Amino acid sequence: MSDLIVKAAVKEYLDDHNVASDFYEALDEEAAELVDKAAERAAANDRKTVQSRDL
Repeated sequence: MSDLIVKAAVKEYLDDHNVASDFYEALDEEAAELVDKAAERAAANDRKTVQSRDL
């Protein structure tokens, strides 16, 4: 699995919070699932281009 999440960006976004190390892996898994579903929807609509509407 590739890392979809940039840890520094998450830390910056959550600047008022501490972030547990296992949070990044869980967030990356959620993002991968979302991207996979969007790709499936695009394919189901005979498209190779994944668009915002596939989310």
